[in-house]
Amino acid sequence: MKEIELVDESLPRTFERYETKFKAIADKKRLQLMYLLTQNGEICVCDLVDMMGMPQSKLSYHLKILLDAGLISRETRGTWSYYKLNQDEVNHLLSAELCCLFRPSC
Repeated sequence: MKEIELVDESLPRTFERYETKFKAIADKKRLQLMYLLTQNGEICVCDLVDMMGMPQSKLSYHLKILLDAGLISRETRGTWSYYKLNQDEVNHLLSAELCCLFRPSC
């Protein structure tokens, strides 16, 4: 089995990073947002309002949590923001690195 090196930081900081990410995905609305971004690629916030069926203020709240966790990215064009899934970070959550924290044989 290939050895996975953890990022050079303290174990408590590593746990904090994962805690933030897992808290972000521990909500069905945010999981739905991530699913829509997975299925559609980059989406304008104006379209997400309709797709999610929620007011922009609530949508912005959920988007900010996902942004702060690094699970999505935003690009502003004019007055609109476009969001897309940060596939690298999502893959990282499912990675062997995280599993190695909880498998002594890793």
